[in-house]
Amino acid sequence: MRKLLLGIDLGSSSVKSCILDASTGKALASKAFPEVEMPIQSPQSGWAEQDPEMWWKHVKEGIAYVCGQAQVQAGELLSIGIAYQMHGLVCVDKSHQVLRSSIIWCDSRAVAQGEKAFQSLGADYCLPHLLNSPGNFTASKLRWVIENQPEVAAQIYKIMLPGDFIAMKLSGEILTSETGLSEGIFWDFKKNGLSERLLAEMQIPNEWIPEAVPSFSLQGKVSVTASAETGLEAGIPIAYRAGDQPNNAFSLQVLHPGELATTAGTSGTVYGVANTPVYDPKSRVNTFVHVNHSQSTPSYGVLLCVNGTGILNSWLKRLLGGSSLSYEEMNTLAAGAPIGADHLTFLPFGNGVERILQNVPMGAHLLGLDLLKHDQKHILRAAQEGIVSALTYGFRIMKDMGMDLNTVKAGHANMFLSPIFRETFVQMNQVNLELYDTDGAQGAARGAGIGAGIFASEEEAFHGLALLQTLAPDPAKADQYEEVYQTWSARLDQLQKPADK
Repeated sequence: MRKLLLGIDLGSSSVKSCILDASTGKALASKAFPEVEMPIQSPQSGWAEQDPEMWWKHVKEGIAYVCGQAQVQAGELLSIGIAYQMHGLVCVDKSHQVLRSSIIWCDSRAVAQGEKAFQSLGADYCLPHLLNSPGNFTASKLRWVIENQPEVAAQIYKIMLPGDFIAMKLSGEILTSETGLSEGIFWDFKKNGLSERLLAEMQIPNEWIPEAVPSFSLQGKVSVTASAETGLEAGIPIAYRAGDQPNNAFSLQVLHPGELATTAGTSGTVYGVANTPVYDPKSRVNTFVHVNHSQSTPSYGVLLCVNGTGILNSWLKRLLGGSSLSYEEMNTLAAGAPIGADHLTFLPFGNGVERILQNVPMGAHLLGLDLLKHDQKHILRAAQEGIVSALTYGFRIMKDMGMDLNTVKAGHANMFLSPIFRETFVQMNQVNLELYDTDGAQGAARGAGIGAGIFASEEEAFHGLALLQTLAPDPAKADQYEEVYQTWSARLDQLQKPADK
């Protein structure tokens, strides 16, 4: 009988599901739902919300599809892992009913609440204990609900992160994880537990916070109710959960200090592992508990995030061609423009406030446009170079923190499918880039195997992980790409000057 694992990766664009064969480490079936990107509601400028029940609908579609494609038989599916979009807020009542749409990761409404808490608690507490400013993370979003929607707050039984909600729908149990609490800025790293001072400052009742379990652990089983809804057998354990960026790093076997992972989906990230609780004094990059953290062997994930990444590319697709223009065709067009796109610069900051800019609203900007010279290919190349420049801006902050950034791993997906994007990333950051045939759903499935004890070791869990390509910097192009970055950085500085006054 086969030993199969189910991985679920809940993003903001889609929900991807995967059936992995534990014996070979190979994916037997994989599918993202819906076919088009999930909608993000924006009732006011800077707001971003999604309906958690919409997520659950697409989770069920994905489970049905991959189990059907892999022809899963009774007794073969042994464990389930869940990865999810980070920093979202889900509020439920005692009947486990959702009280309002989820305020998701790119929502900007709670910046003021986070800044007020930072000023009240002080940098001397926040940076050593929380490793971050409360910023615009889950705790601040919850404080916004308490202040602005008291009728919702009055009904709250528990609050959750998006992956905790999916686990609740599968098992009927409400739990969270240490890494999840740290990403919400609820975690005190010095006491290795909930930050009582933050909760008190934001007037968040302790009882709203679910019990935390390790990322790799038995954390509930598929309920009879969920079995009827999904077709899964009742009793299958949920044995792994993690936010999408810690999980992406895990899916690339990034678990030890000095190892780095990157993604370029709706948002773009670089995620590095450290064994000491490092932090950026300005909280432009953020430190969380990594999936393999323990008190005896501490492990921290340092996350650089740029909200405006693939969302800029998808916006350009809709603007320039819609369904008649494929991403592959966009990449081909971009390759027709020279390095630097004839002095055209794109600042990709159009998807909420950016942490690397200290949460100052910036918006997206196309600068240097020459109506007699520039066309589609220049705009498309400038967009890709602008996204990488934004990542490089954060990458250099990480270097200033003392992190060793030499080799970065990525899945061969999303914007890393573009040769221009890959070359720009490698050249601008002067790093080696390793591309792997994996994704977040496969990572969640491997995590489920570790959590349930199906894999005897980390090495066994990553059997079948295929390295597709390694790219190294080309010295002949280094100066050209550094010039692109310096132009981009100078134009960013010029736009930031009014905001600094």
